[in-house]
Amino acid sequence: MKPRPFLLERYFAEHEFSAPYLLCCSDCESLSIKDLLQKEPEAHERFLSLRLGYTESLGSPELRQEIASLYRQSSPEHILVHAGAEEAIFNCMHATLEPGDTIIVHSPYYQSLGEVARSIGAEVIEWQADPGRSWTLDLDFLRDRLTSRMKMVVINVPHNPTGFLPGIEFITELSRLSDEHGFLIFSDEVYRGLEYDSAERLPALADINERAVSLGVMSKTYGLAGLRIGWIYTRNRSLFRELAAFKDYTTICNSAPSEFLATLALHHRDAIVARNMAIIRSNLVQLNAFFAAHTDLFQWHEPKAGPIAFPRYLGTSVAHFCRDLVEKAGVLLLPGTLYREDLDCFRIGFGRQNMADCLEKFEVFLHRSEK
Repeated sequence: MKPRPFLLERYFAEHEFSAPYLLCCSDCESLSIKDLLQKEPEAHERFLSLRLGYTESLGSPELRQEIASLYRQSSPEHILVHAGAEEAIFNCMHATLEPGDTIIVHSPYYQSLGEVARSIGAEVIEWQADPGRSWTLDLDFLRDRLTSRMKMVVINVPHNPTGFLPGIEFITELSRLSDEHGFLIFSDEVYRGLEYDSAERLPALADINERAVSLGVMSKTYGLAGLRIGWIYTRNRSLFRELAAFKDYTTICNSAPSEFLATLALHHRDAIVARNMAIIRSNLVQLNAFFAAHTDLFQWHEPKAGPIAFPRYLGTSVAHFCRDLVEKAGVLLLPGTLYREDLDCFRIGFGRQNMADCLEKFEVFLHRSEK
């Protein structure tokens, strides 16, 4: 079955490179190649002497070692590098699912987390987060739907687009249910490391469940989307072999320059993440003040992690509001209707240094609309 159009990506294709004020970006402030190479004395020369042949299909040993160090139970043999998170999602769904299987997906969700499974012929059940309870998930919903056909449960923590972060009790019980009923857990953890309180950081699902899959990427926490480097971490040996074999039909291997730069960035990840967290914290102060001044228009849920949030628009149509904003003020927000038709929220991004300029244009638009 052919996947349906990717609504969010089609929306970005229309506006991302024409709108001057991007206020819905899901990543953090990026770095230049020069910025990265300056982090080590010999990096520039090593980069220039890099040979541009094929790379190892699983990912370079150096990169896999750096990625493995992000986790507690991992070693390089548990890491499979992909061309971004999107390839990893696509490959994992195809290597795992058959027509007639059932999966449950944490909703709202990045469309490929459910749509790829649907295109394979699996039944996709949406596990809808509750906006009235700060976007929490009800485990009883999952318990009531566990059958022998349940192949996979997909969660996203920290969550895109709401910034929701559950407690340790949630993932512990999810792991226990997986052990009891045999379903796989696909855990999208691309914002891991951007928790506002580091004490609330959850262990990776693959660290606590041997069948689980943890998804990571250079794009979000590290702000290096242009490298197109993502990965899967799993201690599920049979699944790992299937994923490695399926990758032979997609990218086969990754870009050598990207793997070099990703390895370098992860070696200096503490400094990169600290910089991005400083931007997020500063911008969050401004957002809290902005939404406090506009309680007649918006309902604001302060997130717990990441550079995005999902406030509610209290007007008639969030899709019309966002369209009006980008056409009249050049400010791009992401309407919740791109995730699900009934969502009257919008995604706002605050991981970039120019957020104050975007917010100023947003404010001017609101004042003009009131007249």
